[in-house]
Amino acid sequence: MNDLEKLRHSSAHVMAEAVLDLFPEAKLGIGPPIEDGFYYDFDLPRPLTPDDLALIEERMRAHIAADERFECEVFPTREAALEFFAGQPYKEELIRDLPEGEEISLYRNGPFVDLCRGDHVASTGKIPAGAIKLLSVAGAYWRGDEHRPMLQRIYGTAWPSKAELDTYLHQLEEARKRDHRKLGRELGLFHFSDEVGPGIPLFTPKGEILRHLMEGYVREAQERHGYDHVWTGHLVRENLYRRSGHYDNYADVMFPPMVDGEDVYRLKPMNCPSHMTLYNAMGVHSYRELPLRFAEFATLYRYEISGALSGLTRVRALTQDDCHIFCTEDQIQEEFGRCLRLVTEVLETYGLTDYRVQLSLPGGEGKYVRDDEKWTKAIAALREALDADGVAYEAAEGEAAFYGPKADFMAKDALGREWQLSTIQVDFIQPARLGCEYIGEDGAAHTPVVIHRAVIGSTERFLGVIIEHFAGAFPVWLAPVQAAIIPIADRHVPYAREVAAKLAGAGLRVEVDDSSNRMNQKIRAAQLQKIPYMLVVGDREAEAGAAAVRLRTGEDLRSMPVDDFLALVRPVVATKSLDLKAPRVAAPEPIVEAVIAD
Repeated sequence: MNDLEKLRHSSAHVMAEAVLDLFPEAKLGIGPPIEDGFYYDFDLPRPLTPDDLALIEERMRAHIAADERFECEVFPTREAALEFFAGQPYKEELIRDLPEGEEISLYRNGPFVDLCRGDHVASTGKIPAGAIKLLSVAGAYWRGDEHRPMLQRIYGTAWPSKAELDTYLHQLEEARKRDHRKLGRELGLFHFSDEVGPGIPLFTPKGEILRHLMEGYVREAQERHGYDHVWTGHLVRENLYRRSGHYDNYADVMFPPMVDGEDVYRLKPMNCPSHMTLYNAMGVHSYRELPLRFAEFATLYRYEISGALSGLTRVRALTQDDCHIFCTEDQIQEEFGRCLRLVTEVLETYGLTDYRVQLSLPGGEGKYVRDDEKWTKAIAALREALDADGVAYEAAEGEAAFYGPKADFMAKDALGREWQLSTIQVDFIQPARLGCEYIGEDGAAHTPVVIHRAVIGSTERFLGVIIEHFAGAFPVWLAPVQAAIIPIADRHVPYAREVAAKLAGAGLRVEVDDSSNRMNQKIRAAQLQKIPYMLVVGDREAEAGAAAVRLRTGEDLRSMPVDDFLALVRPVVATKSLDLKAPRVAAPEPIVEAVIAD
């Protein structure tokens, strides 16, 4: 662990100590450090309240002031550890599940003792008392299993200084303001309903405009880069997933089977087996046909547990911009370069220019198809492709797909938060399992390599990310309503409708606010809806064929002929500019962290 992780791990122990002060009968789960903080899971006699968190923080500061040393003790046997933690069922379970021969240890600080491998700071006094904060309580299934007890998870954060804590809390507050679930309701983009079910978003007309524009842009970009679009159904025979390896490695997130006589069907959780089946159904392929690039916007269904669902970023019905490229081994580098150019173009268009590339590799644990030769070839091919394009990357073990390594694009949003968005994966395994072949130049049958590629991942998740990235103030090309026409009085409504018709005829999405509200109220309403342009019209504007133009930022462009407004806006939309007044001249250089780790 690094120093910050030690600080947060130690803070988790102090928090558990404080909870036991208030609830001596508490049963303890686990309390690890996590990104930006720590948590601890508790089985408690009653639900926690905000007042409880304040009391727990107070007790934490008392234990910090006591400067209790962290001391490690190793148990001589598993039985000794079980005897020591008798009455703590979750600790007992963890001890029983430890591998045979693994050292079992505890850490003690003051009167508190916890099953723990370490590491920690030297003593509780090394934790800055003014730089800790308990943030929230959430439900968490024990060991992530929805069939196990629901525990109460307390989240907290700890930093080396109060200034760093304050900066983080400010960022959290800004994130709350940008929360896509909140903005989605306020901007009228999407809803969730218990009648339909959790994790299944319902998009309004404005929300569907966003989806359509996002998907349309990627579709157009894919076609420019040489991809062909296909379509495959929502139901698939279960046997196909048994053959591909998905059933053995992915069945826990598939919806239950549907039985039709002797046939068993599944809602499609992924596209690759269907695309490979389509490849086979199209007949015998020659090496001259390769590469074949199948792209599809497909709705997929994944049985995420209810506790893991989170707005649009974790849903059960998702639309993936999936592509599968069937190619020879010699074509991997060229096709990777093509994928990379497409991914870079799309991320830059959304202003996501600060990203790093993670080479996701298999780990010692996890579900992977066991074929060492194919894994070795796939990893080597992906490394060579990354190196050939001069892409810096860092390796992460245990993050690969079950069938092959991945290059995952981790982009930072406007708040500096990192999101895994695009992915490029090399697969030697599935095409062999599903019998994909092509006739080579030598006249013999060969198995193609399949490159899996997603640009924005899922439409829903990406939409959640960009709602927060832009705080709902979308670029003009993407805004569901691009201009609001605001008549000053009722007599100006007919002219407002004329202006709206002219703008709509030029391809803009326009609304007329003909409500009885005063002009300033109408302007405020348009600003709250994040509409890029407000065109105010009165007597003078009607006489001159003009409109007084205001930006959602509050800037007043004053009165101008409607044609001049169109001349301003058209290039902004056409170039997908992030600016409200200037077209996009050139894409910015992407920032890619130059870190290579093996």
